[in-house]
Amino acid sequence: MTKHLTISIRNDNGTEVMAQSPLIISASRATDIPAFYADWFFHRLDMGYVRWRNPFSRQDSYVSFGNTRFTVFWSKNPAPLLSHLSRLKERGIGCYIQYTLNDYESEGLEPNVPTLTQRIDTFRRLADALGIGAVVWRFDPLILTDRLNINTLLQKIARIADALVGRTEKLVFSFADIESYKKVSRNLRLSGINYREWDEESMREFALRLSMLNRDNWNFRLATCAEAIDLSEYEIEYNRCIDPELISRLAPDDAVLQNFLYNTQTDSGQRKACGCILSKDIGAYNTCPHGCLYCYANTSSASAFENYKRAIANPHTDSII
Repeated sequence: MTKHLTISIRNDNGTEVMAQSPLIISASRATDIPAFYADWFFHRLDMGYVRWRNPFSRQDSYVSFGNTRFTVFWSKNPAPLLSHLSRLKERGIGCYIQYTLNDYESEGLEPNVPTLTQRIDTFRRLADALGIGAVVWRFDPLILTDRLNINTLLQKIARIADALVGRTEKLVFSFADIESYKKVSRNLRLSGINYREWDEESMREFALRLSMLNRDNWNFRLATCAEAIDLSEYEIEYNRCIDPELISRLAPDDAVLQNFLYNTQTDSGQRKACGCILSKDIGAYNTCPHGCLYCYANTSSASAFENYKRAIANPHTDSII
């Protein structure tokens, strides 16, 4: 498997340290960098590196932007990116956005995201700025509760889909696997959310009905994220969120990146069903103050908000946490 390059850099203290120097940055699966840390990210891009803390070992390491050719952003509110996109272009760094645009407003599952109307407007503006292929719509995760069933989920998806026709090519989704994350099931129960798990029958019913709606109305590419179930009979593919085909299409003239995409393999550090290629994620768990009740990346909303406040108070530090 292709590995990240390792180079020598000087940190903010002037100390010489070794750093990974990836071609592709993921920003980030672990927190919403565009929504809350966009200024920090672009300051660190100017400084040339970030310090990243391993969430399991708690050991710090360094990540250099010296060889970065592409960034994949993940966000529920990427509006702050709009004022920074020209800075990426000036550096010759391409990007696309994994934009999680759900509709859980009436259920209160995402208490601190902007209104759905605002988020749809942001999506459309980003698609106009970057091109429709560069903004990927995610409705993720799909949650079943005593207030949310397959009918209501499909109605919510249809409302958003109608607004995004001509602004995106793909809809990515996943089925909430709540019992696999004990802190998620605990947080939902404490919030009075009566959830239920998906089974194969309900997944297939959803897939069939979504596929029929899509064929009749929108013609998006449909894909699941890190799901083991095969839904290809419903014209639903397995997604690659760090996607070599999409990156290649968005950066056709970057020979170095094209060679990397041709030779690299899937990222062994991700979940078994994940098809992503190698990238380096620079985010940190327990730092996103969106407060989503189903979030697996935060121990609690309170601790995430405290970490966010500390980060904002020190905007020039080399690490989010």
